[in-house]
Amino acid sequence: MTHDTPPTLPEDFSSHVMLERPADHVALIRFARLDKKNALHSSMVIELGRILKELNTDDAVRCVVITGGETCFAAGADIKEMVAFGPAAVANAPERIAAWEAIERFEKPLIAAVNGIAFGAGCELALLCDFIVAGSTARFGQPEIKIGGMPGDGGSQRLPRKLPPNVAAYHLLTGEPIEAQRALQFGLVQELCDPADTIDRAIALASTIARQAPSAVRAIKACIAMAVGATPENGLAFERATITALTQGEDSKEGMRAFVEKREPIFSGH
Repeated sequence: MTHDTPPTLPEDFSSHVMLERPADHVALIRFARLDKKNALHSSMVIELGRILKELNTDDAVRCVVITGGETCFAAGADIKEMVAFGPAAVANAPERIAAWEAIERFEKPLIAAVNGIAFGAGCELALLCDFIVAGSTARFGQPEIKIGGMPGDGGSQRLPRKLPPNVAAYHLLTGEPIEAQRALQFGLVQELCDPADTIDRAIALASTIARQAPSAVRAIKACIAMAVGATPENGLAFERATITALTQGEDSKEGMRAFVEKREPIFSGH
């Protein structure tokens, strides 16, 4: 069932977004909702955006690492929240959109340290980072097509910018994951590590960046964004309008019901 108004947030999982200071001038943001494979409830996305807004003006922080830990980055959006309010209402909620914009507009380098799955919103978050350090267990993907859906937090726009468009199309249209070695082959991942070393390696790289002139780092990041079109507002607006239309259909509703009921969906084409 979809609602005409954005979701309120009766559940608050913001406490599962932890801020640490593991090294000089380096911040580490860790998701700690492992019982749900770090599923990104809107309250967590909003908290991440809030933290990054604060860190953007914190001169003691020059580089940020985002991780989910040694076993899982983030399994995707919180499906129970999607079922309760409708995926379009969740994706289009102003607070959630503002949080994603705060992440995208963060002026300092963001490094994703990914072990295990980074699916759905988790993959979309990793794609927003400046680069990815991954463990050998890492898998990336946008599996929304498998439940009659589509990416709602920028995946349809960002994956084709990170991969060759035909490779992105393959994964977006089949929902099949991108294994760590394939991600490295296509440049989606910059380094592969033993999963036990992934976070430490990302922190070490963050420390290397943090030793550079902050003004130069910010200038280079801004120039990269200009060069590759890292702020595709028109594309994101189109994605949000499309997911709104898509989720009015019966197939999308059936896909969500089937996921919750742990069965294969039966799609009718409507």
